[in-house]
Amino acid sequence: MTEKTAYNLAVVGATGAVGQKIIEMLEDKDFPVQTLKLLSSERSAGKTITFKNTEITVEAAVPESFDGVDIALFSAGGSVSKQLAPEAVKRGAVVVDNTSAFRMDEKVPLVVPEVNEGDIQHHQGIIANPNCSTIQMVAALKPIQAAFGLNRVIVSTYQAVSGAGNQANLELETQSRDYLEGNEMKAELLPVKGDEKHYPIAFNALPQIDVFQENGYTFEEMKMINETKKIMHAEDLSVAATCVRLPFFTSHAESVYVEVEKAGLQVADLWDVLKDAEGIILEDDPATQTYPTPQSAANKEEVFVGRVRKDLNDDNGFHLWVVSDNLIKGAAWNTIQIAERLIQNKWL
Repeated sequence: MTEKTAYNLAVVGATGAVGQKIIEMLEDKDFPVQTLKLLSSERSAGKTITFKNTEITVEAAVPESFDGVDIALFSAGGSVSKQLAPEAVKRGAVVVDNTSAFRMDEKVPLVVPEVNEGDIQHHQGIIANPNCSTIQMVAALKPIQAAFGLNRVIVSTYQAVSGAGNQANLELETQSRDYLEGNEMKAELLPVKGDEKHYPIAFNALPQIDVFQENGYTFEEMKMINETKKIMHAEDLSVAATCVRLPFFTSHAESVYVEVEKAGLQVADLWDVLKDAEGIILEDDPATQTYPTPQSAANKEEVFVGRVRKDLNDDNGFHLWVVSDNLIKGAAWNTIQIAERLIQNKWL
């Protein structure tokens, strides 16, 4: 049997923020695409998107859309994934899903390739892409866990509005203009479109991302907690999260406190493992004010780490500052990496 050298791909949610990035990166990375099918809701069907100098018309996603598709990259919301991902699998496609629909399903691998690539081979047709804020954190934590063990993680996030979609970006733009011109700001989307209350994000900080759960944590916070344990194969790891939306467009930043198992470590020990870790760039020099920021990380594939400090009270405690582009490594690039590893390792 002749081995394939190019693959039939479908992108579901092709007109959304993440879908657009996926299409851009498939072209930039020269992914071995034989045919590319762009799918969306009926509302967006009929639009055209250029891929490798060819205009492709976006089609409404239906089960039959996946006939002949090898790999389907989903980023169109959990309800769409729940409805159509199993249909794609029935028709022979492997699905890489960006939503939370399947992340905690025991039968579905939840993958950050730099952390747990081997889990991909156990897929049963669907592979889940983790939450954007989880991806960058576990990428930074993995080399620390591997070298020194890990007992506790406490994270506070500072997340860009693009994590809530294109409409959130537009709301930030409009509110900023209104605020600076002395007009009343209208809030219709954040923190959660479906919630009763909405607050302006411009010149503000919203300590709510996604809906509140019965335990007082938001769904975003619980995603970080549960996904971290699953990806790192560490069910006993103590994880706590506070997720905050801030008024900038791109990249999530995180203040992460970790307690390692090994005693007597210094900052240089963490530097040593971080600087050589796959997908990590260490930017950490207080003497020259060198550290990553959301702007400096924008449009880049890597996860950036800086401000590594030893805790002043706990000998096993360290603090890190972790930044990454939420639409690239936090979504599109991680998705494409999974698809690449599927092919490279013959796990398709």
